[in-house]
Amino acid sequence: MEEISAGKLLGRFDFLTERPSLDWPAVNCPPERLLEFLGILKEEEHFDMLMDVAGVDWLDAPIRFSVVYHVYSTSGHSYVRIAVDCPDNENPEVPSVTEIWPGANWHERETFDMFGIRFAGHPDLTRILMWEGYPYYPLRKDFPLAGIETDLPAPDVAEETQARVKAAPMMGGPFRSTPEGPMSKSEPRGEDESWTEQSEKPV
Repeated sequence: MEEISAGKLLGRFDFLTERPSLDWPAVNCPPERLLEFLGILKEEEHFDMLMDVAGVDWLDAPIRFSVVYHVYSTSGHSYVRIAVDCPDNENPEVPSVTEIWPGANWHERETFDMFGIRFAGHPDLTRILMWEGYPYYPLRKDFPLAGIETDLPAPDVAEETQARVKAAPMMGGPFRSTPEGPMSKSEPRGEDESWTEQSEKPV
């Protein structure tokens, strides 16, 4: 079986554009051609396994949100990475790929839950980690690193327990790695180590 390459894909599909990559072939695909392209990758190029669906928040870029798919060929033992931009920054959306790979169901629900990116045609696009009605998307870059204190969703539980969802301390975060030396020696450390779970952050 001929190994797939970004050049081969770009030559065959004129709607794709090249995407920089240090490992596997990677391309950008417009959302309106996504299902067509992924269907061909699966049926004709034998990329039969969807490994991952991930959201990206570029925050201040003209196109804020993207979705990245990693697909794998179990016969060719190779990956392809496909990135799709969401045209609308306020209501980001791309087509659901659940009809091609049913296993995308939970991947897309998690991406929706964490980034607020919707997947048109998804059979049950409900939150998978946070509760329905939670007003935030925790992996967006404008979400505070230490979280946001939020009322519990069930008033009767909150009344009985007097509990609130408390923002998790970040143990001195944000964490940063030193740029010097090998990766194995550059364990990320808190930028501000004056506060921890035991001692609250100074005001």
